[in-house]
Amino acid sequence: MTELAHLEVIDGVATITLDSPRNRNAMSRQLTTELSAHLATASADTDVRFIVLTHTGTVFCSGADLAESQVGSATTGTRAAVQLVRQIVEAPQPVITVLRGPVRAGGTGLVAASDVALVADHVDFAFAEVAIGVVPAIISIPLLLKVDVRAASRYLLSAARFDAAEAERIGLVTKAVPADEIDAVLEKELAVFRRTAPNAVAVTKRILNRSMREALDRYGNEMVELSAEMFATEEAKAGMQAFLTKTAPPWAP
Repeated sequence: MTELAHLEVIDGVATITLDSPRNRNAMSRQLTTELSAHLATASADTDVRFIVLTHTGTVFCSGADLAESQVGSATTGTRAAVQLVRQIVEAPQPVITVLRGPVRAGGTGLVAASDVALVADHVDFAFAEVAIGVVPAIISIPLLLKVDVRAASRYLLSAARFDAAEAERIGLVTKAVPADEIDAVLEKELAVFRRTAPNAVAVTKRILNRSMREALDRYGNEMVELSAEMFATEEAKAGMQAFLTKTAPPWAP
C-alpha cells in the first residue's frame, strides 16, 4: 500500500507531508491513520524541535473523504479528526503548517490547531460543510478559539470562499506571503524558534492551548456524535451525492 503521509526528520525538524493528490489530500481513513502515527512519532522524539505540516499537489486538504463517508460508521472519521486536532495541540513542539494550496472544511481544523500557519497569498479557504448538508462540528473546536467571532459566523454559515489576506485578518493563519517566498519565510521562522529552550517552549505551549484542551475535553465527544448524526441525514446524503457527481444539490438555485 502506497503511503499517503510521509515523515522526514532533518536537523531537528520533523516534516510531515500529506501526499494524496488524487483526492486533493482528503482525510481518508488511511491518510488520517498515517498522519496520526507520524504526529505521535514526531511528538515523542526528544531530538525534534519543530513539526512542519505541509503537502504535495495543488490542494493542502479538501476535508473529509466524502466517498468514504457514505460507507461505514461516520463516527470513525470524526473521532479520527478530533484525535488529529488533539495531537497537534498537545505536541510539545511548535507545529507549523505551510499551505501552498486551497484548504476546505476539515482541513481548516488542522490549520486552526497549529501554532503557526504560513500560507501562499494565492490560496483560498472555505468552511464548506453547510454547502453539502453537514456541519462544521469538529473544526468548530479550534476555529472558535482562533478566528474572529463575526468572521466565523459569516463564513461558517455561508460556506463562502475567502482569500489568504482575509484568513490572516480573521486569525485563521499567521502570515500570508508570496508563494515564491514561503520557503524562505519558513526558514526565518525556524531560525527564530531555534533560539528558544525546548522545555520552556513545551510548557508555554501548554499554557497557550489550555482553553483548546479544555474545549476538546468538554465538546469533543458531543461534536463527534453531532457530526455523525448530520452525515446520516437525507439532506447530507443528497448534498454529498451532488458534490461527488458535480451537480447542484436540491436546495441550491
